Amino acid sequence: MAKTEVILTHNIVGLGGESDQVKVAAGYARNYLLPQGLAVPLTGANKRRIEALRQRRAEREAHEFNTMNDLAKSVSKLICLITVKTGEDGKIFGTVTSGMIADQLKTQFDITLDKRKIHLEAPIRALGDHEVELRLHADVITKVNVRVESSTPPPALTVVPGSEGKKEDPRTEKRGWRPEAAGERAPTGDRKSPAARGDRGPRSDKTAKPEKAPVVEKASKA
Repeated sequence: MAKTEVILTHNIVGLGGESDQVKVAAGYARNYLLPQGLAVPLTGANKRRIEALRQRRAEREAHEFNTMNDLAKSVSKLICLITVKTGEDGKIFGTVTSGMIADQLKTQFDITLDKRKIHLEAPIRALGDHEVELRLHADVITKVNVRVESSTPPPALTVVPGSEGKKEDPRTEKRGWRPEAAGERAPTGDRKSPAARGDRGPRSDKTAKPEKAPVVEKASKA
């Protein structure tokens, strides 16, 4: 594949920055870099532009550093909330990726950040708070607190029918006594006396007989 040398006039990630002289595929330079104004052919006339390009590059990098440094100070105080679905055991379905974190930073705080600057040693697989490293710049590294919460409602508690409010009936010496009947009885103080009920007094064992009149002897005639 034929190669050609060009001078970059803009920063291109993975290729170089302003004033860099790089070799690229001839088709890539002809079809993309040169038409887009991202590079110029390496010629004597264009070499004289290198110093101006270097000055532009220094200004751009200083601006990027200041911007990322200010962003690092503010983002370190934020808590990025991410909700996920979980199973009954509390384990999340899937993982939390750098792309998800980048989307939520944009949604919640209007921070546009390339997901490649969000460094995860491994995808997040558990609920809770996690510190995630952000490589904002070659000289600026910070961390953001990511809080993973479950969007799945907790399972409802199962209640056995009849288990609530069940009380044992108080037992008494007499069978068949119902608690509700106790409330229907009149208090002891309200009972009527035997005289008020018309009760008679105790009967004697023998009926009293009427007394006989005394016998008077008749006087004998003289």
